[in-house]
Amino acid sequence: MAAYGLYTHIRKNRRRSVLLLVGLFFLVYLMTFAGALLGRAFTEQAPVDYLVARAWNDMIVAAPLVTIGTVIWIVIAYKYHQVLIDVLTGGREVTRTEQPRLYNLLENLCISRGIAMPKLKVMDNAALNAFATGMNEKQYSITVTTGLLDRLDDAETEAVLAHELTHIRNGDVRMMVIAVIIAGVISFVAELFFRVMFRSSARWGGSSSSGNNRKGGGAGAAILLAVVIIAVAWALSIVIRFALSRTREYLADAGAVELTKNPDAMIMALRKIEGRGELPGVTSSVMEMCVDNPREGFADLFATHPSIESRVEALVRMAGGHDPGPLALEEPEDQTTPEESGTEEEAAASEQTSQAPSQPQRPAGPWNPVETATRGPWGQGGN
Repeated sequence: MAAYGLYTHIRKNRRRSVLLLVGLFFLVYLMTFAGALLGRAFTEQAPVDYLVARAWNDMIVAAPLVTIGTVIWIVIAYKYHQVLIDVLTGGREVTRTEQPRLYNLLENLCISRGIAMPKLKVMDNAALNAFATGMNEKQYSITVTTGLLDRLDDAETEAVLAHELTHIRNGDVRMMVIAVIIAGVISFVAELFFRVMFRSSARWGGSSSSGNNRKGGGAGAAILLAVVIIAVAWALSIVIRFALSRTREYLADAGAVELTKNPDAMIMALRKIEGRGELPGVTSSVMEMCVDNPREGFADLFATHPSIESRVEALVRMAGGHDPGPLALEEPEDQTTPEESGTEEEAAASEQTSQAPSQPQRPAGPWNPVETATRGPWGQGGN
């Protein structure tokens, strides 16, 4: 079950990362051509072949600027993608003092394999999930939700951390970040083109009656061709993201078992996470990096993760673990309802009020003749 050192998988991921970057530039050039074709179709009435030829020339002229813009986008994403993810998820970096249990578990795993320890972050969310991000050793980080920390014991939490460490070691994290960059670029360009097209459609439609009288008008066909190209580019960007092999999750699970020598902990962690991993308000791009990305029905056709059931079956078959089946988790003990919380606060306030003395009492004696003094030869009660 030594999946952690699968150098073949690592080499494949490196090649895929390069191919993804090449594919990014290809899709950007394709979108540029579609934009140039739209521009020609909105401003000229000519045969389709003429408009396509002019649009091709426009793309060649614009290619250097488009290349520079794409490189700038990649550099920004390379440097600041973690900041953007932290803003989106609310993840914050923690130290050993703040999270000694979590920090020690991760540190021990890294020491056992001689791995540089990634940054450790915690996300305030009741969902049970975790994910790793980063493009190089200085950027790698693992983010864990507070819900996962509350529901999983040490062995299970260690298995989840080992799972994410395996993703980092195997190059999955770098490849996923590049895929997210591609999706971001294509989405931005596609939205920009469609906005320009719809804003220009009114002006173009108003003059279409006179333009259609021109001989050889092919603007309509050119627009249709441009829309098809943009749709194809969009579809290819989706295919690129979902073409990333689902086997990376099986390998990460196996790597976690190899690191911890505890298949039951990984199985129990997956069973507890099952159906409880959805992060509200988080984009699909981030969910694709998580331990589990729950999808059901038709959406499962485009899922980036195999089902928990199939992953558990693989661990039982290959590592000899025990499957307890789907689990029903109880609420954490420290969780109380608003009504209970209000009742407890009122009771505490009432108790403090009843116990607080109205005035400080002085000790009784010959120099402090107060009403509460005990009877004696020096007190008032002795008279």
